[in-house]
Amino acid sequence: MARLVASFFYNLSSQMKKVGFLLIFLLCFKSNAQDKNDIIQQRIEFIAEQFASEDLDLTAIVERLNDFSEHPINLNYMDEETLKSLFLLTDLQISNLLLHRQLFGDFISIYELQSLEYLDLATIQLILPFVKVDDKLDNLHVSLKEIIRFGTFEILSRYQRTIESKKGYASVPDTIKNQSNNYYYGSADHLYNRIKFSYRTNLSVGLTMEKDPGEQVVFNQQKNGFDFYSFHAFYKGGKYIKSIALGDYQVQIGQGLNLWTGYAFGKTADVTNVKKTASSIRPYSSVDEVRFLRGAAVELAYKNVSFIGFYSQKKIDANIQQDSLSDDGFFVSSIQLAGLHRTTSELNNRHTLTEQIAGGNLRYHNKVFSIGAAVVYQGYSTNYVKATTPYNLYDFRGKGMISSSVDYSFNWKNAIFFGEIAHVTFSNNWATIHGVLVALDPKVTLSIVYRDYNRGYQTFYNSGFSEGSTTQNERGVYLGLKTKLNGPWIMQSYVDFFQSDWLKYQTNAPSKGYELLTQLTYKPNKVLEIYGRYRFQQRQKNSRDTDGTITEIENIDQQNIRLNLSYAVSDQLVIKSRIEYVFINRPSNTLEQGMILTQDILFKPKSFPLDVALRFALFNSDSYDSRIYSYENNALNVFSIPAYYYQGSRAYLLMRYSFARHVDLWVKYGAFIYNNRKTIGSGAEEIKGSVKSDITIQLRFKIN
Repeated sequence: MARLVASFFYNLSSQMKKVGFLLIFLLCFKSNAQDKNDIIQQRIEFIAEQFASEDLDLTAIVERLNDFSEHPINLNYMDEETLKSLFLLTDLQISNLLLHRQLFGDFISIYELQSLEYLDLATIQLILPFVKVDDKLDNLHVSLKEIIRFGTFEILSRYQRTIESKKGYASVPDTIKNQSNNYYYGSADHLYNRIKFSYRTNLSVGLTMEKDPGEQVVFNQQKNGFDFYSFHAFYKGGKYIKSIALGDYQVQIGQGLNLWTGYAFGKTADVTNVKKTASSIRPYSSVDEVRFLRGAAVELAYKNVSFIGFYSQKKIDANIQQDSLSDDGFFVSSIQLAGLHRTTSELNNRHTLTEQIAGGNLRYHNKVFSIGAAVVYQGYSTNYVKATTPYNLYDFRGKGMISSSVDYSFNWKNAIFFGEIAHVTFSNNWATIHGVLVALDPKVTLSIVYRDYNRGYQTFYNSGFSEGSTTQNERGVYLGLKTKLNGPWIMQSYVDFFQSDWLKYQTNAPSKGYELLTQLTYKPNKVLEIYGRYRFQQRQKNSRDTDGTITEIENIDQQNIRLNLSYAVSDQLVIKSRIEYVFINRPSNTLEQGMILTQDILFKPKSFPLDVALRFALFNSDSYDSRIYSYENNALNVFSIPAYYYQGSRAYLLMRYSFARHVDLWVKYGAFIYNNRKTIGSGAEEIKGSVKSDITIQLRFKIN
């Protein structure tokens, strides 16, 4: 059955690329609910911009906001966890909401929100599409008949491709591909398909299939079509059994030191988002082939006590080497996290290692206090013996580890205190984080975070607040301040001091640094927003000047300056303009600079069936080091944050068309045109010429 379903979607995706351009000319879309779509888009853009990466998947957040827009939260019956899952309110604002309801009873009208001390007009406008006020309690015990009648069924199919030919797709005999890692076995098509049935946020069942560029789609006795499959079944809403997950799912605990799968906030321009909000158990429907759990999980609750138990077993990619000295004759030298299976070596490493994760999280919580304790085991089927270098001397090696943690959060007057302490057995090392969010005044909010992660502390699924990409070998203090100035002005600033007591990659000595960000925002009304941002970062890395024996470290100073304008000319037309500069200075290199200028036009007519997003950008940077990332609009659940570097221009056109009430079509075409390049990329990804263009075609069929 799975093979037939996969074959159907493969044929559908193949046909889409042939007919996509013809369908563009049929666009006649009826526009509705633009406000909520704009808010979701803006929030995703805000979240995405903190990641300096082109690989990002925020599907879970988009789906959650879409669910809440179709089934708004009832402010008279919502709980703290549900409000936090909006990602639109700070913990102080949520505490203010709950306290108001406790003191004064149910909300009579949505306009009563204006009386809350820590909710300003801009925040209220932000959450309006996702909340409601009435005296009807949602039915906790829903019949199967009602679920089928009012549930949502969705089929989504997507095709993407870089149009220009890359070196890795050259037509060569299989004998050459078998001996070389410079050529891909599959086509350049990127295919994605998903079937999903859901009922509000209470029930979700889905199957996802994906083929990355360069991977094969093969239907025979050895392979079943797509390279990656993901299935989930999830239920939430019981009194004692709060949620159950089968198949692929995510678990988040505390402040992310012990176990955290999926997205988590780091340092952003919003200084009040330093406290992480764990989502307990969530279904997994993204296509990151590594950072998820596969098995079963359950959350039980009785009064103020809850317990999460989970077990996961899945195959992961690893390089297996022979070892005559080990008991089983093999060991793992490295684990691959990219999830790509295009070349001979990538295929040889595919699913060679079995990973097992099991654990539990016991938690007590009331209206002002929460404390939890968690224990997690993670093990491998083969001994992990990574190559030893000075900077990774304290990393995990072995077949298993146990990590444990205690986290807390409590409210006291106008302050929220939070933290977590975690420990790992393999190195007997610790990690700890403590913070506070305090409203010094209704217009002034202060955030403080202290963290200390030992050099030998490591778990493979975590996401603690940090400067680096791992929750390891770092100690630091973060101070943030948000001030609502007179009128429509808001100032947000933070400074973060950090240091590492041991070596790091490309840093052959203990190091330190700091980061400073200041953003001034002017928003006089709903149609106009202007902000200016300045960020300064100083980090230490190896000097590029070396005699081959001793490499000193040096300070690398980076400055980013941005001016951004967003103006709604009308309900149908929005223009966005941005200019950003980057300056990088290090003693062993000349000053490097980068610049980008982008102009976006969003056209969403009410009387015509067409949504259009258009961008034109000019950029100029000295090298890849002075690159600038810029978020782009794309089809639903597609996240595009390309790096702009060297010299050239980029333009893209995105159109969305809806027809027959239940069908949506997205088509996007974009192109980079470089002025000073004769080739783009390197190795198997090399393109001859100065143009790199891409196309996305996505079709969604939805019944609700």
